[in-house]
Amino acid sequence: MAFMLPAIVQAVKIERPKTEIWYPSVTGFQNAQAGGAVRHAIREEVRALAASQGSLADPRSEMIGWFETKTNEKGVFSLSLFNYAYTGGAHGLTLQKSLTFSLAAGRRYGLAELFKPGSPYIAVISELIQAQIARRDVPVLEPFKSIRADQDFYVADRSLIVYFQLYELTPYVYGFPYFPISVYDLQQIVNEDGPLGPMLVND
Repeated sequence: MAFMLPAIVQAVKIERPKTEIWYPSVTGFQNAQAGGAVRHAIREEVRALAASQGSLADPRSEMIGWFETKTNEKGVFSLSLFNYAYTGGAHGLTLQKSLTFSLAAGRRYGLAELFKPGSPYIAVISELIQAQIARRDVPVLEPFKSIRADQDFYVADRSLIVYFQLYELTPYVYGFPYFPISVYDLQQIVNEDGPLGPMLVND
């Protein structure tokens, strides 16, 4: 695999009354069209997260957004966008949405596309998460059965990190429950042309 330069990530701020959102502007692409696609997808997700929080009409309300880069190597760019809003009530709510791209093509990948077509990725990942829940004694709201076909994830440190939103699996006080899964535990079903493929290479 030819070496590919990492993307250049610069923080950009959106500031409005009661609102401060930081998001990444990603440049340095060899393919301008790919870069445009990545930037567009990120901006749209930032807007969608903010919109899903609802109205900031309450005088006490506020919204803060930020991001974390998870992977920026081997032609793969994976990040998480966060949005916290207080709109009234006992406490605010933080949402997280992650995006994973091919830097060469600017293509965004869903969870199913990380694996070979027809592979039992839902069952495989669910079994690994079930084992972690038991081993780590994760306090679930109800017995865990399976991930969704489009479960939230990002790629980091040669691992697939599958996670759940607040209240989706665990009590609010637990925060976001993350389940790191080594790419080597998924090797038999990984789509080698997708974002996990380069992570399998020992270089």
